[in-house]
Amino acid sequence: MSEGNDNGSKLLYFVIGGGVGAIIALLFAPRSGKETRELIAHKAVEGKEYLTSAARNVQEKASGVLDQTKESLTQKRSQISAAIEAGKQAYREEKSKAN
Repeated sequence: MSEGNDNGSKLLYFVIGGGVGAIIALLFAPRSGKETRELIAHKAVEGKEYLTSAARNVQEKASGVLDQTKESLTQKRSQISAAIEAGKQAYREEKSKAN
């Protein structure tokens, strides 16, 4: 297993463990049931907003990379087309010299 993947899985387990610990702490906290449910609901909304924001950021970054890739491919296609045309032109010139 690669070092980066191992660190990523350790981080994932840490985050999951932290989430489970937070839920257990909320359930055993000295609050009333209503307060605890409201707190859990509030944290769930915060988590949803965070995930929505993170997903939006990833989508924007992916869109930017996609745009850069398309631009790069367009440039490469133009360069290849120009090289092919130059090769054809050189062939025609050499052919006309030979005749």
